Amino acid sequence: MIHKHLLRGLVVAATVPGVLSTAVLYHQIRPAIKDIQADAAVLSALYTLPDHTLDHFQHRFSSEIDKTPSQSPSPPTEAPIPNSDPIDEEPSSFNNSDIAPGFSREESIPDDYSIPNEYQGNIIEENMSVSSSKNSLSFGKGIIKNTTSLSNQEVQTYLQQENPIQIDNNGPQVLIMHTHATESFEPYDCDIYDTRHTWRSTDNEENIVAAGEVMAQAIREYGIEVLHDDTQHDYPSYNGSYERSAVTVKKYLEQYPSIKVVLDVHRDAVQRENTLVKPVTTINGKKAAQLMIIAGCDDGTMGMPNWGKNFRFAAGMQDAIESGYPGLTRPLFFCYRKYNQDLTTGSLLLEIGSHGNTLEEVLYTSHLAGEQIGSYLKSLQSNK
Repeated sequence: MIHKHLLRGLVVAATVPGVLSTAVLYHQIRPAIKDIQADAAVLSALYTLPDHTLDHFQHRFSSEIDKTPSQSPSPPTEAPIPNSDPIDEEPSSFNNSDIAPGFSREESIPDDYSIPNEYQGNIIEENMSVSSSKNSLSFGKGIIKNTTSLSNQEVQTYLQQENPIQIDNNGPQVLIMHTHATESFEPYDCDIYDTRHTWRSTDNEENIVAAGEVMAQAIREYGIEVLHDDTQHDYPSYNGSYERSAVTVKKYLEQYPSIKVVLDVHRDAVQRENTLVKPVTTINGKKAAQLMIIAGCDDGTMGMPNWGKNFRFAAGMQDAIESGYPGLTRPLFFCYRKYNQDLTTGSLLLEIGSHGNTLEEVLYTSHLAGEQIGSYLKSLQSNK
């Protein structure tokens, strides 16, 4: 198994331009790879990682698990369907012992909380609301980070289109779900963390599912019917999570054809060597984890004919959140990714905070963002 510190260095090196080429990096870590059946998984991972976002890589090489059956998805699932996203092709799993216990939601650090010196890592706070990328553009109050081969001028043609989503009162309009439901957070607002922590929990009151429920409740306040699925598609196996979540989403769309919007809510993982970076801002005197919207673009091989509609909807959502709470969002990540966004024209992936944030910071953001998303969707309601 690759040691966690080697993985951290690998993620950083692979995502900072000019540090190491993929080929060189691969050959440097090759001797350390002992328990991975297919070396190609490592090489593939290096080519697919975006700008030090999303913690897919860290989880891929966790130790083998006891194959105990997970809870049945609701609605019931069928066999996984193929997914062209390269992000989930490599095998990944984690031990039951890796699951973190439920953390207290105390705001203050208890007196008996301590981490042995040899297991201490640093956490830094960073406001990531302004993009430093040259290839960025704006839409209303929001900023878009364009990582595609499309010029900003081409991207603007999609932003100038009418919003494709129309909300009504004829049944559920929004589905909130979680491809990686076990993603969890730091237990306390602290400047150090325990390097043994896996940031995974099957307790839905302590992982990203809790944030999804807070967001759902905030949207419901606007009279919009929201369904929230708490299936843990990443447990017990991380590999194939998107295939399993696609089956779940399709079941909902079949049962509730009124659904217009599907929000796949995650938390990010931003790390530089051994330092965790927590995207944070202050709203009304309280720390809030910054949120990032991800909208996928089709390079012609991904089967996403309506990606432009998803993108336009995403830009409007970010504008709405920023208009209500300036600084709450990071730049919208516009990229060549699928993330099941081919299933509806209102499918988006939301990253709330990072593994350096606390649950309280993430729940606060979920409420604030949910308010603005609810208002945004209300503005798209038809008069029929």
